[in-house]
Amino acid sequence: MNNHLEGESSRYLQQHAHNPVDWYPWGEVALEKAKREDKPIFLSIGYSACHWCHVMAHESFEDEATAALLNAHFVSIKVDREERPDLDRIYMSAVQVLTGGGGWPMSVFLTPEGAPFYGGTYFPKTARYGMPAFTQVLRAIAEAWANRRDELLAGGEQLTQALREQAASTAILEEGALTAATLEQAFQALRSSFDAVHGGWGSAPKFPQPMILEFLLRCHHNTGDPEALHMVTHTLKAMAHGGIYDQLGGGFHRYAVDARWLIPHFEKMLYDNAQLVPVYLHAWQVTGEPLFRTIVEETLDYVLREMTAPEGGFYSTQDADTEGEEGKFFIWTPEQIREALNGPATRVLELYGITDVGNFEGRNILTFNGNEAEREAITRARELLFEARLQRTPPGRDEKALTSWNGMMLRAFAEAARVLEREDYLHAAERNADFLLQALRTPQGRLWHVWHAGEAKVEGFLEDYTQLAWGLLALYQSTFEARYYRAAEDLMEQVLTHFRAENGFYDTADDGSALIVRPKELQDNAIPSGNAIAITVLQELSRLSLAPQYAELAHASLRAVQPLLGRYPLGFGQWLNALDAALSSGTEIAIVGDLSAGESKDLLRISRAGYAPHRLIAAGFGNVPPLLENRHPQGGQPTTAYVCRGATCLPPTTDPESLRKALSAPALVTPERRK
Repeated sequence: MNNHLEGESSRYLQQHAHNPVDWYPWGEVALEKAKREDKPIFLSIGYSACHWCHVMAHESFEDEATAALLNAHFVSIKVDREERPDLDRIYMSAVQVLTGGGGWPMSVFLTPEGAPFYGGTYFPKTARYGMPAFTQVLRAIAEAWANRRDELLAGGEQLTQALREQAASTAILEEGALTAATLEQAFQALRSSFDAVHGGWGSAPKFPQPMILEFLLRCHHNTGDPEALHMVTHTLKAMAHGGIYDQLGGGFHRYAVDARWLIPHFEKMLYDNAQLVPVYLHAWQVTGEPLFRTIVEETLDYVLREMTAPEGGFYSTQDADTEGEEGKFFIWTPEQIREALNGPATRVLELYGITDVGNFEGRNILTFNGNEAEREAITRARELLFEARLQRTPPGRDEKALTSWNGMMLRAFAEAARVLEREDYLHAAERNADFLLQALRTPQGRLWHVWHAGEAKVEGFLEDYTQLAWGLLALYQSTFEARYYRAAEDLMEQVLTHFRAENGFYDTADDGSALIVRPKELQDNAIPSGNAIAITVLQELSRLSLAPQYAELAHASLRAVQPLLGRYPLGFGQWLNALDAALSSGTEIAIVGDLSAGESKDLLRISRAGYAPHRLIAAGFGNVPPLLENRHPQGGQPTTAYVCRGATCLPPTTDPESLRKALSAPALVTPERRK
């Protein structure tokens, strides 16, 4: 059987194209059908790598009897949350109001006008887990729509109004001067809730929290507090040794279902790896710990090997399930290890914690229990295990490229290329940027959100513009090609034109599709909010372009939400990093002249050395970016470095050692931050 999803490019929608449920994609056709036939809408939102989405599909959406109920009483709409984050945010907020929680698969019932009146997440086929059977829910709602419709319509209108008020309430909170006391309050909250045994925050499930780890690295950088650094390194080592990390192929799974990072939810998401790479890279810069560099390179090598399209884009996800079994591709028995290594393999079994009993349903998720020297000593064994694993059926891969997630991974590759001096990473970053700017940008400078098999679609969201702009600024500082800076500046001008709110930015453009609520996400979730990245990019752009109005706009947004940051740090990690940047006396370096000259390479090497989160560099000739403007080589030398720290500019220098001393001098800090 075919429904109306067969022509869709989304892998998630394609997974449901042959269900007996008469699915429609979101759009006018489905909405008009609901109005014409006077039926409520059943809206199901998920994504291709979601394990419980597959469970509900197999139990209910492939079941003829359940499909018959849906087809008789509802217009059923399937949405890929990765393609339509705007719809996901609106209706997830509704589910959270209705139930106090949320997640995927998301199941929401709407009026034909799109107003939600009932919802939840996974509903089982038969009543269990304290939840009603899905068919019970369907019959109850169909009966209420036929006999008590006024109650449902009133509830839908009330909930829609609550969502509108909720969106409006994010516009302006209590404003006050930006203060480092907020950073200290956040640090103390994170310190008190830190898992000192296993690292990270929370019990189960446990998420990596890359934005928070970056914030703590900045705390250590600013104050020298050893406890801040310990929280970072302890967590990074625990994750790198745990089952959440793919010990053979590199890259991180979505999260751990336990507190020890042992048992992962096996899907791999591009955005998790894109955020974790910079944190491990920065931790390596701070500590010199070889493990951290190894994780960076193994993760990026995994992305190049398994998640990169021939066109240069990065794919979105890999499934948790293989052949209908969660984690099957990644788990081992002792006998499988011995067979792959053609021997007893005693030491490998010990190092990877592999036993006959197993740690996951009678088999073993690989964890690493040794040190870096022992890891190096079993390199050949690891290669053989990886080769043996290649003979298995691999997890399914969602081969759409999302602009926002690609922008995140672009930044990771660009920064790793610069820090590790890896030309292959730089080549990958340049190919990706060029692909995004050609395939996902319109002649008018607007962005598309989704690319798949040569087709770009879905109007770009705030996160697309801001994440791509941030990635392009990182790439500019690795290549000093002015076109990448110009592209980032152009994208942010589009943000200011089409996404501006009373305070901050909407998630959707002013000329985008009409929705019951125009969403404005503030809180950082699995990825940073578009607003948090917007103010991050505006601050960097302000310094490179010598345009204080960008920073003023960013600071106004920060002042509006600052009361939330110290109280709820786990929900505002990127905002904390943006506040840290706003309070810092940042360093700008302009290296003017011939970048091919040996002297310029010395100046660049020194400028790029170490972990310096508040440092920005422009280099080359000309006036793009404006930080280079009216600056020229001095003393007959091919290149000269101009350094400004805070509101003070130092004398220009052509001497690498003088530049090193200038950059190693203590940073200018406020008395409040000194505390």
